[in-house]
Amino acid sequence: MQIAKPRPSIFAYNAAISACRRGEKWRQALVLMVKMQHVVLRADTVSFNAAISVCAQCKAWEQALGLFIAMQEANVELDIITYNTTASACIACKQWQHAISFLAAVIEQDLTPGVITYSAAISACEKSQRWQQALSLLSTMQTCQLLPDTIICSAAISACEKSQEWRHALGLFSGMRDAELAHDVITYNAVISACEKGGQWQHSLALLDMLQAASLAPRTVTYNAVISACGKGGQWQRAVEFLWKMKAAELSTNVITYSAVISACEKSRQWQHALCFLSLALQNSLVPNCITYNAAISACEKGGQWQEALELLAWMDRAQSCPD
Repeated sequence: MQIAKPRPSIFAYNAAISACRRGEKWRQALVLMVKMQHVVLRADTVSFNAAISVCAQCKAWEQALGLFIAMQEANVELDIITYNTTASACIACKQWQHAISFLAAVIEQDLTPGVITYSAAISACEKSQRWQQALSLLSTMQTCQLLPDTIICSAAISACEKSQEWRHALGLFSGMRDAELAHDVITYNAVISACEKGGQWQHSLALLDMLQAASLAPRTVTYNAVISACGKGGQWQRAVEFLWKMKAAELSTNVITYSAVISACEKSRQWQHALCFLSLALQNSLVPNCITYNAAISACEKGGQWQEALELLAWMDRAQSCPD
């Protein structure tokens, strides 16, 4: 009598597909989905969700989308996890419009979106510079009595920052304080950058003071934004002061830092200081870019130093930078 070989159950296949996520093996996950059909097993919602999750982790958004479509064609139930994981795959690959469409479908399908859904949606809006949609989602979230966390609020602030909506960014930041939500360095960086883009140097300095009062340490990106804000506000001496503070705190400076300082000097017609900081950048083994050189050349032009301007242009050519 021949003993029948035991066939793996759907539970075994689902477990194996989920294990692929830990090893980031999305191709193996898809192979297992095909094998299930060969042994006459019908993949269920758990199977598809596990496979989509593997694809999301491996940034295989097209495969995740294919699995989503296959679920629809096979009349397999799509739940909130299906939409969230498929959207996450799209977000990981910068397919913002696809992600927003999936998350909007959650509401259309009468599924109950949770914090994870809203977080993914607002993050997609932030990355695609859809600040109004981000604020709308945040408002809807609060109407549904879901409490946004620090990450969600920071993403909404960043969406406003990217669209130069500094007033809305400050409003969100104030709302976080009123709700006693924790502020991290990322939150402060986003709102400081928003004020910088809006030319609000006083607000940028006040926020920096608040950051330090909260026992948080400013990062290079923090000081870069503050220096740029000071430059736009005609506060070149303050910009230089923050460069020295970075040095004193042993924070790394980069070409963005020096470009911002040189630009601050340029705006205040301080051509000699602009050239000094360009020289300092070179001494620190930094490679100036077009922004750096253009700011220095403009400073020389405003100071009537045409010979220095021509020399800098020649430097750009030798350094294979890109003169305008």
